[in-house]
Amino acid sequence: QVNFLLLFTISFSGETRYNKDKILQGQGVDEPLSATGFRQADAAGLFLSNVKFTHVFSSDLLRAKQTAAGILGKNKFCKDLEIKYDARLRERKYGVAEGRPLADLKAMAKDAGEQCPSFTPSGGETLDEVRERARDFFEFLCQLAVELEQKEQGKPGAPARSSGTSGEQFVFPWTNHCSEVEPSSEGGGSSTVLDANILVVSHGAYMRNWIDYLVSDLNCTLPADLTKSQLSSVSPNTGVSHFIIKLENGNLLKPKITCVCLNQDSHL
Repeated sequence: QVNFLLLFTISFSGETRYNKDKILQGQGVDEPLSATGFRQADAAGLFLSNVKFTHVFSSDLLRAKQTAAGILGKNKFCKDLEIKYDARLRERKYGVAEGRPLADLKAMAKDAGEQCPSFTPSGGETLDEVRERARDFFEFLCQLAVELEQKEQGKPGAPARSSGTSGEQFVFPWTNHCSEVEPSSEGGGSSTVLDANILVVSHGAYMRNWIDYLVSDLNCTLPADLTKSQLSSVSPNTGVSHFIIKLENGNLLKPKITCVCLNQDSHL
């Protein structure tokens, strides 16, 4: 019996001029990074420079694309890895509120008698619609990991992969969690297989919904010292979160998920 192991690290895109001015961008405003945003992306890249990623996915919005490129540009192992852009990773769509101050969205929510985070402006996405995008993309990642392992096993004379052959993939900067991150030998002396080590670059409101899906729907295990306010807060620009996903015998329906760190910002 084999456990499929998928590691994924998610980073919020760097700062834009609109972030600084508290103007909603959503999907309709495609601003580039500001000078501060580019520095943040470089800092995140240095922070993750010793991590050997197998795949990189990014939202297809410009601020996320530039952040992903900045992170990879500092990596010691995979500067030339192809970044795959995916519309499922776009920020939440805010409809008529896009391009307007955040204060306007709060005023719209108040007029509608609703709380701001759950309020949907005209032409915007509901939280359930954002969560559905997140669920679809997460299931895609799990399927990717399973298919990669099946391809490896199907090759004639393919040696079994083990943690001993790919140690550089586990050089993570959050050293106090190393024992949780490194694959360990299990019963029968077989090593846990790392099928994919994935970097995902997306956006704040989207990722807050994605993390809520992992916790509420899939019972993700959280760090013991994480507070409720930290769990519900939006990540700082280029904040980094790290998850371990185990699929028992390739079972996509019951992933075992552990959050190693959430919205890590020590590089900023």
